Amino acid sequence: MDANQQPQHLSIVATADGSNTIYNAQVGENYHSRNGALQESRHVFLQSGLVYFLLNAPTIHATVSILEVGFGTGLNFLLSADYCAAQNIGLDYTGIEASPLSPEMIAQTGYDKFISATTWNNFLQTYPASLTAKSSFSDSIQLQTARCPLLSFSSTQKFDIIYFDAFAAAYQPEMWDEAAINHTLSFLKPGGVFVTYAITGNLKRMVKALGLKVEKAPGAPGKREMLRAVSS
Repeated sequence: MDANQQPQHLSIVATADGSNTIYNAQVGENYHSRNGALQESRHVFLQSGLVYFLLNAPTIHATVSILEVGFGTGLNFLLSADYCAAQNIGLDYTGIEASPLSPEMIAQTGYDKFISATTWNNFLQTYPASLTAKSSFSDSIQLQTARCPLLSFSSTQKFDIIYFDAFAAAYQPEMWDEAAINHTLSFLKPGGVFVTYAITGNLKRMVKALGLKVEKAPGAPGKREMLRAVSS
C-alpha cells in the first residue's frame, strides 16, 4: 500500500496527558500508552535512552546514532531530533516500520505542540523521502525509515542506542521472540544502550544471554518498571 493511502482501521485517539496516539483496530493496540503518549516517549526513549547514553558515555559524542524498532508516528524521533538540535549534537536515525503511516495521518497527530516549529516542519518535509532513502533532515540530522519487517532489516551500521517500541507481546508476540531480539541487538555497538517500555522475565533472560547488562529502570506512567540494557 502507498504510504499516502491510510487504511480505515487506524484512528487518532487522545491519551491521559493530552497528547494523541493512533489506535490500530487490526492489531487491537495503540501506538503509545493510553496513560500518556508524550510522557511515555519522553521517559522511556528520550530520557532513559538518549539522555542516559550521553550522560554515561566515556567520551563526548558529536553525533549519536539511533535505531528504532517500530517507528510508528515518529514521536520518539521528533523528541530525539528536537533534543539533539537544542544540544548541538548530530543525529543519525533509522526507524524500522513494516507498515508506515501516511504523511497525512502523521500531520494530524498534533505533535507540533510539543517540539519546535523547525523540527516539526522539517519532519513533514523529510518523512516521505525517508521511506525510500536516508534523507537530510537538517545540516546535522539524518533520517531513514526502513519499510520492512524487523527480520528483513539489514545494515552494516551499528548503533549507539536502540529504541525497541514494537506493539506489545500480547498483540505481536513474534516481535518479542528470541529471533527478533537477537536480530535487533546484533546492530548495537559495544557500550550501546537498548531500551524498551516492557520488562518480562523472558525478555531479561534473552538480553542477558547476549552478554548485555540488564537494568530494571522506573517505568513510564502506568508501568512500574521498564528494561534498559547496556552492551559490553
